[in-house]
Amino acid sequence: MAYDSGQNRMRRQEAVGMEDLVNQFIRDMKLSSGLDKVRAAAAWNDVSGAGAYTLEVRLDRGVMTCTLSSSVVRNQLYFRSQELIRRLNERLAQDELFAGKDDIVKKLILR
Repeated sequence: MAYDSGQNRMRRQEAVGMEDLVNQFIRDMKLSSGLDKVRAAAAWNDVSGAGAYTLEVRLDRGVMTCTLSSSVVRNQLYFRSQELIRRLNERLAQDELFAGKDDIVKKLILR
């Protein structure tokens, strides 16, 4: 049974799976953008291999900014930045719960 707020009563409804309910909850509570940022940070740690040296990862309007504690690691990642962007987008495209569109990471800034 589901609650019908318009008529202030319970109404019968077909059974809905948990996956659909969770997706609807995320959409209704407008949590998808925050979850996308968390998923992007996790993808960065997996793709770059620099999780131990990463202090902060931010994703805003297609620009991923990563703050690193090692200048040597930052320099090595800088030369692989185009490959990292491609691999990040591939990884995020494979994530079923990621709500972003194709090519979510357009630019990578290493600090």
